Amino acid sequence: MKYLIGLDIGTSSTKAIAFDLLGNIISKSNIGYPILNPKPSWSEQNPDEMLVAVINSIRTVIDENDNKGNELLGVSFSAAMHGIIAVNEKGEKLTDCIIWADTRSTQVSESIKNSEIGHEIYMRTGTPIHPMSPLCKITWMRDNMKEVFKNTSKFISIKEYVFFKLFGKYVVDYSIASATGLFDIYDLAWNKNSLEVAGINKDKLSLPVPPTQIFKGMNKKYAELMGIDVDTAFVIGASDGCLANLGANAIKPGDAAVTIGTSGAIRIIAEKPKNDESERIFSYILTEDHFVLGGPVNNGGIIFRWFRDNFSQIERATAESLGIDTYELLTKEASKVPAGANGLIFLPYLLGERAPHWDANSKGVFFGINITHKREHFLRALLEGVIFGVYSVGKALEETTGNIDTIYATGGFVRSELWVQMLSDVFNKKVVVAESYESSCLGAVVIGMKAIGLINNIEEVEKLVPIAQTFTPNIKNHEVYMKTFEIYERLYLKLKDEFVSIGLLQK
Repeated sequence: MKYLIGLDIGTSSTKAIAFDLLGNIISKSNIGYPILNPKPSWSEQNPDEMLVAVINSIRTVIDENDNKGNELLGVSFSAAMHGIIAVNEKGEKLTDCIIWADTRSTQVSESIKNSEIGHEIYMRTGTPIHPMSPLCKITWMRDNMKEVFKNTSKFISIKEYVFFKLFGKYVVDYSIASATGLFDIYDLAWNKNSLEVAGINKDKLSLPVPPTQIFKGMNKKYAELMGIDVDTAFVIGASDGCLANLGANAIKPGDAAVTIGTSGAIRIIAEKPKNDESERIFSYILTEDHFVLGGPVNNGGIIFRWFRDNFSQIERATAESLGIDTYELLTKEASKVPAGANGLIFLPYLLGERAPHWDANSKGVFFGINITHKREHFLRALLEGVIFGVYSVGKALEETTGNIDTIYATGGFVRSELWVQMLSDVFNKKVVVAESYESSCLGAVVIGMKAIGLINNIEEVEKLVPIAQTFTPNIKNHEVYMKTFEIYERLYLKLKDEFVSIGLLQK
């Protein structure tokens, strides 16, 4: 059997998934690593740990398929956006990978956004100006890590770090580049205004290449560690968010993909970029002919994990004894409560927020607590709050790009029927779940198939994505949610200034 590996370097883990040529999963490996928080607003990861996860996950899948006599055709990459690593002339890290959740550059981002060229940078790069953006992170490093900044040879993402180690070249795909705030999505080149703001030239950044670019001639040491030939085709691929749309087959007009993993997002695919004058949404590149428009939320599954890790010790022990997932127990608990959680509302901004507010100062809030509320109400409100966050972005997206008809759900949250039904109820739209929710890895494989000539265009993904489940909205629940959502939106506006004040006490 011939197969390709889709490799996704994510925030929580790196996944290597082997797909046959019909899009079926034949083996997988998943290796996790921690998020480091050395200071309250800092979120980092060790790129060397992530590199080891890449090598070991690929090795695991290779070994399993070698034992079956299967033939590897190539490896294609997906990776998280917005991370930045400073490296020296030898390619050694001077910093850990500063990830999307890091908000240390909040003041810098506000300064750039309010400058004379801030809006122009957004309109040319498609990336909202926010602490997630490598533009803001590099500018912050220039002013606050002066010695590191001076000794930096390149500012790169985690995928670039991996490709440099494997092939000795600094390259970045158009898709990852388009999420930096440094890349002109119209000219497919580094943006001069962005470079000037950050105080760097293009030599400090990698060479931009198409997502279908193939690399061969890997460093022999890493090839041996992976158990593959040095001339195995490695396709650089694209970003995880863009590939999630592709892998979910959400590529036609009226289709949207909602992904909730660690964070979350809602996105559509269009032939051209379309930026929002109000700067609420992004325009990222999937390929030169496919642009992904949408918005990310910082607070997705990480909110559920926060609740599990801090308030569910008994449930975790029970789940372990029963051999089931803790989240399954927690979801059952939340299902005891009706839509709207009996008036308990949760603003899920534990990591600040990106779209549509782009407010790194925002904080989490439980509102409306009364004496009748129990633990299950808090759980229900928590899950609903995450969906409300996505819905607020969906509203902005529809205002900019037109109506959404069908939502394709992807990411770890699809394992919870309750959570997916909430999505359908809140949006009042049909929600479709594919048989495999590993859409970023499958999307990477589709790009790989296109690169090595197995398919003529990425629209052929439709043949590879069978539908497992369809959810339709409960109108009564939708009506409750809309009343609740009105309060949810007003709460943010009323508390916006107070988030800044409370933030000063938390430093």
